[in-house]
Amino acid sequence: MFFEGVRDVRMKYVRYIYYDEGTREDCVNKTIPEALVKLEELFKAHSGDFIIGNKISYADYILFEELDVYHVLDANILDKFPTLKSFWERMWKRPNLNAYLEKRKADKVWINAIEKGMN
Repeated sequence: MFFEGVRDVRMKYVRYIYYDEGTREDCVNKTIPEALVKLEELFKAHSGDFIIGNKISYADYILFEELDVYHVLDANILDKFPTLKSFWERMWKRPNLNAYLEKRKADKVWINAIEKGMN
């Protein structure tokens, strides 16, 4: 269920990035936050550090990647969603994931969609 919710908002983001539907302002100030409200509520409904408790799953990595893209679009986008922001920060601290992300950042491996969203 969580994965499908993330996928729904990702499709809206993809339509903005690849099909020029809407504006960056709409995406960052309306579309994504509206979805994050729902994901925040859903995440808080379960106890633990991850989507299904204290055991990490595929859906956690999907959620993290999506939140990370949104954070690149707007560094403050998660500020109104403390549960999701805490999750995103926790995931960044995972040693193997952090090493990969730091290498990706150093190698400047970013998709053109993120660069478009930054303009």
